[in-house]
Amino acid sequence: MQSPLSEAELAELESTLLPALERHHLRLLAHGLRTLQSITGRKEGEPPERAVIEAWALEQPATAGDAAFAQAFAGQLLSAGEQLTAIAQAKGCGALAVELNDLVHWAQAEANARLG
Repeated sequence: MQSPLSEAELAELESTLLPALERHHLRLLAHGLRTLQSITGRKEGEPPERAVIEAWALEQPATAGDAAFAQAFAGQLLSAGEQLTAIAQAKGCGALAVELNDLVHWAQAEANARLG
């Protein structure tokens, strides 16, 4: 599968001065955000349900027909969606409306709290 993040977005995420763990988590959330936006075709509202994610995964050329992968991937995206929902609540918007800079600020706060 092709990354849902552009080269510029990846460079933006990598340019943060976050510790490796937070930077990795940031990349995962950003990937989850863009994937969920791609699945729904929108950048607002809440993440799709498991069945929608699984159906989407089964339609992708690299994963077509792999039900076990679709189920596992859906679980990971649902988890990302829950984290995005929590981040979005602080901003007063839906999970799919979160911007990359919101994720960067969240990751920086997480790093500061962990390193503290």
